[in-house]
Amino acid sequence: MILKQFELKEFLDEKVELYNNPNFIESDPIQIPHQFNLKEDIEIAGFLASVIAWGNRKMIIKNAQKMMELMGNTPYDFVMSHEEHHLENLQSFVHRTFNGQDFISFIKGLQNIYTNHNGLENVFSINTANNSTQKAISEFKTTFFEIPHLQRTQKHLPNPNIGSAAKRINMYLRWMCRQDNKGVDFGIWKTIPTSALSCPLDVHSGNVARKLGLLIRKQNDAKALLELDTNLRKLDPNDPVKYDFALFGLGVFEGF
Repeated sequence: MILKQFELKEFLDEKVELYNNPNFIESDPIQIPHQFNLKEDIEIAGFLASVIAWGNRKMIIKNAQKMMELMGNTPYDFVMSHEEHHLENLQSFVHRTFNGQDFISFIKGLQNIYTNHNGLENVFSINTANNSTQKAISEFKTTFFEIPHLQRTQKHLPNPNIGSAAKRINMYLRWMCRQDNKGVDFGIWKTIPTSALSCPLDVHSGNVARKLGLLIRKQNDAKALLELDTNLRKLDPNDPVKYDFALFGLGVFEGF
């Protein structure tokens, strides 16, 4: 299905309108941070929910909810004020290959980010450059794991420098940075422009993008992400990542 550029833009803009609305929230992990009002609660809840966002969506939401409950439904306060014995309760947590030990490492990593690096937004924003957040994602991983941690835990954060499409972190950055005025994305981070965001590339969005001629590369990796981003920026240079709603909706809800 190859459309002319103006036809493609029209088609995808319609699908963005269809899916970028509050009804999207009830079946998406973004519902987890939507439970909170404090900026730091939203960004920590969103970060942890995005980190485990692979596999069955109902299971992702259920387990992300369990994460919040284990932190007393006050994620920022828990990250900053927990004592060692509070972390023992996290040992039982498991989502696929992300286990209690990983969860504990992530709490300690977050505490370091807020204590010594001025918070999540700052760490991502200082390395966003050249209309791209991919270097920022890579540098974030380095900063996050500068504290003592299990080697195995590193696999739960991506590194675009070694070819990762970083789907879950790109989704998280969409949540935090994109001001959609539709009640879905939060737009609470003002230091990273939406023009620099990348589309979360997974099997659904990748397959739809290939059918529409937005993507030729077969693997869903960093090179494919660059190709997709380049084409989406031609359709909307200021807010290319809005098309995530269209590609995801067409793939998941319409079986396109």
